[in-house]
Amino acid sequence: MIKRIFLITSALLLLLSPSLVAAGDDIVVTASDVEVNFPSQAVFTLEAESYIDIVDVRLYYQVDKMNYVEVVSEGWADFTPASMIEANWVWDMRNASLPPGAEVTYWWMIEDADGNRFETSPEIMHFDDDRYLWQSLTSTVPQGGELTLFWYEGGDSFSQELMDACEEGLARLTQDIGTYPERPIKIYIYASTSDLQGAMIFPQEWSGGVAFTAFSTIAIGIPPSELDWGKRALLHELTHLVVHQATFSPYGQLPLWLDEGLAMYNEGELDPVLRSYLEEAISEDELISVRSLCSPFSAETEKALLSYAQSYSLVEYLLDNYGQDSMLDLLTILKQGSTYDEALIEVYGFDIDGLDALWRGTLASYTAIVVSRIPEQSEGTAWQSHPALIAVLAALATALALWIWRRSSGKSTI
Repeated sequence: MIKRIFLITSALLLLLSPSLVAAGDDIVVTASDVEVNFPSQAVFTLEAESYIDIVDVRLYYQVDKMNYVEVVSEGWADFTPASMIEANWVWDMRNASLPPGAEVTYWWMIEDADGNRFETSPEIMHFDDDRYLWQSLTSTVPQGGELTLFWYEGGDSFSQELMDACEEGLARLTQDIGTYPERPIKIYIYASTSDLQGAMIFPQEWSGGVAFTAFSTIAIGIPPSELDWGKRALLHELTHLVVHQATFSPYGQLPLWLDEGLAMYNEGELDPVLRSYLEEAISEDELISVRSLCSPFSAETEKALLSYAQSYSLVEYLLDNYGQDSMLDLLTILKQGSTYDEALIEVYGFDIDGLDALWRGTLASYTAIVVSRIPEQSEGTAWQSHPALIAVLAALATALALWIWRRSSGKSTI
């Protein structure tokens, strides 16, 4: 009778104890936790015991992102084999670079010397940037999708203006291109570029925004005082994200001019500085071939700016002359793995070189505009007699262009 009471009491204590996790007959997990040190690492810890030595402890985890196949990763925990163990596994984000708000499902597998195994129930880790006190605003977007904006500096009107810009941009994407969000989208608005870069493992000094396309997440630095610039930059990254969702495939990818051109087109009118680069290249017959624009753009500032301007103009040409349905067909065929030439021929009836020739044929109006802006020069004019002034103005123009490019060239990195 005493023995029976003892067994019942022990069982009740086991069930009621808050420190014990449901285990099994041989292996008991007494504690499991994860500590997030954003953005550098996540430390998973486990305490377990068995009637004989525990000899193997592994963490299995699955990142919630767009994948071509289901991926489960494995981490081997650090511990000393014993009947009671404390194990840990450190996830170094230099090898993963998760964005803020990423979700990871994880579980432990424990094995003892007799070959008994036990797996814990799956849990979810939220890789949150808890350095700031975030506020949130959520909206329903085209086709019933969901967009959530997180921010920590600026009032409700600041966040609402950004949300309104996102909603208008997504509506234009659906109307002009036929694409729409296929997964919930998260946008993290950092109050400055330095705050944003503090959320990144290997930030570039010019990074102003990043679209983590596989995670449907955007992180961007927008000070409340630079709202107008921020809305354009945010729309740029948002377009990248939605277009990549629509074309996600292991078989093909977009030519860079199309990817960047769609993002710039959805911002609105082409920036005057970029338009001036395009006009000058047209007048001096220095346009970059469309085939060259399929690959990464030049690292030289002026050529890079011209590449973006031409990309905008190419997308504008296709949409103005062939419409939304053809653009959506082009994206669909590229997603299926066709080459750039094959896709263009199937949709429009011409290849990359044909697009180049037809597009250039429409640019006479740009040339006329440029010519009309060049004043007639005569001997002894002020411009000819002040070469130093010309050099200073050219240097200022280049510096301004470089600043604009750096502010707006936070590109997709994952």
